[in-house]
Amino acid sequence: EHRRALGGARSGGIIQAMKGVESVNPVVLLDEVDKMTSDSRGDPAAALLEVLAPAQNHTFTDHYLDVPYDLSDVFFICTANNLYSIPRALRDRMEVVEISGYTEEEKVQIARRHLLHKQVEAHGLELGFLELPDSMLRTIIRTYTREAGVRDMDRKLATICRKAARRVVQGRITRVRLTTHNLEAFLGTPRSRVSDDVCPDPLGVA
Repeated sequence: EHRRALGGARSGGIIQAMKGVESVNPVVLLDEVDKMTSDSRGDPAAALLEVLAPAQNHTFTDHYLDVPYDLSDVFFICTANNLYSIPRALRDRMEVVEISGYTEEEKVQIARRHLLHKQVEAHGLELGFLELPDSMLRTIIRTYTREAGVRDMDRKLATICRKAARRVVQGRITRVRLTTHNLEAFLGTPRSRVSDDVCPDPLGVA
């Protein structure tokens, strides 16, 4: 937020959000608050203390408006990957709800039903061109991603589709089937290794 004397000044993000929803009791999502950093323009964590504290947020003062604004009816939801990166004073004003990451099977289904189709379409491939069995999706999850979510999984699928599309343009192949024998050609050296009995090798050739 800015004081009115500054050029290009306007009200802060909270007041802008309230203006946009045109409601006094919206749900406001503050994403990844653990990544907030202080700089010469101020400390966002200190500003959030006033926003989230029930004893203070009914008289929240935006520097641009310079008048108290009642935020007590706003429902704030904050997300974070690392709880311990949030300042203790700010953390004490939150009710913490811990949500576990996706299970392996959930990641496989998300990749199969959503991510793979999106990447195949984005790279101009036909749906039947790329064969990626569930066992290979599990191998990618176990050896290349190792994450709670699916962002890295999405990037790996994009890499596979990009390299497959390049091979099509070069006229080298008409169909790609991912196996443990050709996976490194598409994704490079895995971050970790799993034994064949944990993730059996599907038969197939590129």
